[in-house]
Amino acid sequence: MLRIATLITLVVAGAALAQYEITIDVENPVLRPGESTLVTMYAGFDRRDYAMAAVQTQLVATMGSIGLSDATLVRPMNGAGTRLGMAAPTGWVDIKAGQLHFLADIIGDPTNPIAFWQVTYTAPAEVVVPFSNDLSTISTQYDVYILRDSPRSETHLAELAEGSATIHVIPAPASALVLALGVFVTRRRR
Repeated sequence: MLRIATLITLVVAGAALAQYEITIDVENPVLRPGESTLVTMYAGFDRRDYAMAAVQTQLVATMGSIGLSDATLVRPMNGAGTRLGMAAPTGWVDIKAGQLHFLADIIGDPTNPIAFWQVTYTAPAEVVVPFSNDLSTISTQYDVYILRDSPRSETHLAELAEGSATIHVIPAPASALVLALGVFVTRRRR
């Protein structure tokens, strides 16, 4: 019985190691009209691998690219062959981040998870009704460096857990009060 319990523990622990995932971190997930927040995407990988090599993805947003500005690739994931991407009706597309590793004197940064892309989201100046801006990723590349002393990388796109997050935008207190009074007056007239 003890052997079975040990085997189950090892299988569960092994499954927990595989963490190929994109995380979307929203600095302030609740905004009032005109407020901004920083959105950062991170790439995570199994701790048995050495470092993140490259990720190609897009940020899909309910509001599309409206309110998104000041996008940047985060060092060191802004190496050769990377692309900042561009605003699109669906959000931000064609993001390609990556770092060089084991080339001349360059050794990749093994930080896990590693930040690779950031953008600022600014809520509209006028908000009457609360709304949510749902964010998610759709990736087409997710490669990791296997060893510290080798440039060899391998893909883990099939095992990738895509990222998601939500930004909530709520009216300013005065706007909410005006809205509530409007509803009250409308009901009184009936």
